[in-house]
Amino acid sequence: MKELIQEFPKHLLDSLELGASIRFKPHRKQIRNIVIAGLGGSGIGGTIVSDILAGSCDIPIQVYNDYNIPAFVNKRTLFLACSYSGNTEETINAIGQAISSGAEVAVLTSGGFLQRIAEEKELNHIIIPSGYPPRSAFGLSSVAIFYILYKYVLIKGFFIQQIETVAHYLQEHQEEITAQAKELASKLKGSVPIIYADAKYEGVAIRLRQQINENSKMLCWHHVFPEMNHNELVGWAGASNIFSVIMFKTADMHGRTKIRMDLAKEIFSEYTDKVFEVEAKGDTQLHMAYYLIHFGDWLSYFLSQENQVDPVEVNVIDKLKSELAKHED
Repeated sequence: MKELIQEFPKHLLDSLELGASIRFKPHRKQIRNIVIAGLGGSGIGGTIVSDILAGSCDIPIQVYNDYNIPAFVNKRTLFLACSYSGNTEETINAIGQAISSGAEVAVLTSGGFLQRIAEEKELNHIIIPSGYPPRSAFGLSSVAIFYILYKYVLIKGFFIQQIETVAHYLQEHQEEITAQAKELASKLKGSVPIIYADAKYEGVAIRLRQQINENSKMLCWHHVFPEMNHNELVGWAGASNIFSVIMFKTADMHGRTKIRMDLAKEIFSEYTDKVFEVEAKGDTQLHMAYYLIHFGDWLSYFLSQENQVDPVEVNVIDKLKSELAKHED
């Protein structure tokens, strides 16, 4: 896993080359909404891309992590099916419904059943390199999603330069990032982490939660500001020092949100002495998001070392899939 995390900046740059080489067949449908289907490590890219594009894309983007698609999907929908393996059963079920609805369907995968569907039905698709755990292919898959939307002329190419910039930044500051992540991991050992972020970085918070779940083999949860001020904040009355807090601080948050986070930090500190802030680096939302993602990936790795667990294995998921296979229709 260490080597896979180290490769993240390279994956970003490799994805730019791959995306630039893709040629999509033209389409005649007027796209009025975008649905991205994917689960786990295959779906988080869609969530984060959607967050980043919320302020610039003039049509709605929704991410679905289920077997069924929403009722509004029709011939005006771009439906993007994302499954790294190509064999995620929920996504396979969803793409069948999308095709039947008449939607414009595109595929992002490394192979499997989804690649066969894309080739047989001549769907626009991007095939990314195989052989990685899905969560370790985030750099490849997230940039590919940007490119798919770009090829459909639904977004502009702003992301190309920004991805290149953040990739080089992460390469140049790798030693500093790993040192900070390792230090924080040592302080989180034995606690239940709670991750808080500004609402437009919720995808980044989800990514860290998933990485701590899978790599570090720990339970944790996340919430966002300002929403948590209206519910979860009250729940801190029952908190204790078993909890730790990771607060993502980003330069582009609303001024009132910053005040809310600072005040909430004081409240958290009444119940636990493990409250930590992680300040994002960069001057764009994309840069700050990818910085925090890379930091969080390293944090989850060093937590796995603190917990003396294998960050790669996900045996319980494999067992679940095996049991599910016994219940096929």
